[in-house]
Amino acid sequence: MDLLYCRDLLSIFLTYVWRRRRRPLFLALDRFLEQAAAHPNKTLVVFEKQRYTYADADRISSKTANALRAQPGYKAGDTVALFMGNEPAFMFTWLALTKLGSPVSFLNHNIRSKSLLHCFHCCKATVLIAASELKDAVEDVLPYLVEQGITVLLMNEHCDTPGIESFADKVELAADSPPPQSLRSHVTLKSPAVYIYTSGTTGLPKAAVVNQNRLLTVLAVLSSYGVTADDVVYLNLPLYHTAGFFIGFLGSIETGSTIFLKRKFSASQFWEDCRKHNVTVVQYIGEVLRYLCCTPKRENDKDHKVRLAIGNGVRAEVWREFLERFGNIKIQEFYASTEGNVGFLNYAGKIGAIGRVNFIHRKLFPYTLIQYDSERDEPVRDVNGLCIESPKGETGLLVSKVTGISPFVGYAQNEEQTERKRLRNVLKKGDLYFNSGDLMRIDSDNFIYFQDRVGDTFRWKGENVATTEVSDILAMSGCLKEANVYGVRVPGHEGRIGMAAVVVREGEQLDGHRIYNHVVSYLPSYARPRFIRIRNVMEVTGTFKQMKMKLVEEGFNPAFVQDPLYVLDDGEKSYTPMTAQLYSRIISGSLKL
Repeated sequence: MDLLYCRDLLSIFLTYVWRRRRRPLFLALDRFLEQAAAHPNKTLVVFEKQRYTYADADRISSKTANALRAQPGYKAGDTVALFMGNEPAFMFTWLALTKLGSPVSFLNHNIRSKSLLHCFHCCKATVLIAASELKDAVEDVLPYLVEQGITVLLMNEHCDTPGIESFADKVELAADSPPPQSLRSHVTLKSPAVYIYTSGTTGLPKAAVVNQNRLLTVLAVLSSYGVTADDVVYLNLPLYHTAGFFIGFLGSIETGSTIFLKRKFSASQFWEDCRKHNVTVVQYIGEVLRYLCCTPKRENDKDHKVRLAIGNGVRAEVWREFLERFGNIKIQEFYASTEGNVGFLNYAGKIGAIGRVNFIHRKLFPYTLIQYDSERDEPVRDVNGLCIESPKGETGLLVSKVTGISPFVGYAQNEEQTERKRLRNVLKKGDLYFNSGDLMRIDSDNFIYFQDRVGDTFRWKGENVATTEVSDILAMSGCLKEANVYGVRVPGHEGRIGMAAVVVREGEQLDGHRIYNHVVSYLPSYARPRFIRIRNVMEVTGTFKQMKMKLVEEGFNPAFVQDPLYVLDDGEKSYTPMTAQLYSRIISGSLKL
């Protein structure tokens, strides 16, 4: 497997270098144009009751480009913000803008008001193109957009709101001739291609700059994932984010596959969709596979054509359960980040691992794990001011060297956040590394495991605790559907004590004795969640990551938290209801924690 992976790495590298050297300049768009010319009648995307071929996508994107060129307030090369959900128009509009040499900012269609304006402002866009169903969200910020002279286009045939122009009607009437290639003659491999927003742990989203070179790299890498032109790829992850856009959309363009596009993920409809549309490849991220495992079992669970699942963030126990329940599906787990300069692929299929140390990979993309002080929130350094590499088997912070092959571009209009991701003087004076913010571990067999994100650990009684580990243990207790673990501060105590927000399984109640016995059996005293908060639903980001910051801020004060609260009671050997009296004793220090 190592030898085969080395062969794939060499193929990826040669493909990338060959494309970089092609003249005229070869971009991701050119790969699409190649596919459209070679297989014009091949279906590119199936959406609801509509079906579009590669030729259709080429034609519609040209019409969109020509309609935009005729629009006052826009000129080829201007940055454009795209405010849409998962629909073919998202894909066609991106292709259109790429044909015009315009960078595209992908706005999360769930954001509103100040967050929307913040994201729009980050990329200095001069045009906003929005889906018709997002008209109300656009109108909320329209006064600012009008004041700034922004051209606002709505993908609708009619619009009676002053300051917003209808655009779908203009696309329909536009010519379908390809716009002149000269319109993108200014584009280089270093030019911004797309802006993708990353949530981060605090504050407003950051716009990661993805340049044309990065897209070219992505295309080369995706060709090694085992997807072919005969595959049907189920794309239900957000197109505005890395996983949906890179793997689902660009990956299908690279391989010439067909996409079955879904507006959003639905666990209850997932397998029926796969059967109906002969899906062979699915994507996952975060908790998607666990959501599927939580659906009611059916006799036809293994009746489908899915052979490959590509994604990241699946936990080992969910991985096993998914395979046992839904059949022999190859899980292609990988690690990557939107702005990062290193990635891993679990080509060996080791359950729970995100990749494997490989000599050639490490030469091309130098990386290491360094010791990290989670309490001080910084790497541990020696007397010479250099970082200390973590021994094999111990958890460390993943950092990857910034080189010509693996650059770090940073965030648009945010030099402070960009600089925070740069780590200097790591292994020698003057070197520069990208700080992934992710804690990893390499075992004795050289497999790499994701442990946690920096900030997703808490330190209590002098011990570091990984929140995902505690979440996994709680989820095994039987009566809980979901658990989100985090650390909260207690006056008079160092560090943070464990707390969990949980969702109880349907038809069940929180069994304090059962959970107490479970956590005592599996977790040391410092890692046991001292407080439990019951939620009706668990808030997640657009990529299904559990949201913690608000929960951390709200803490465990029953006067402010409206949800039912429980506290671990060693005397009762149970989790018992939190009262104002108990809270006062904890705060005063009279109740020992």
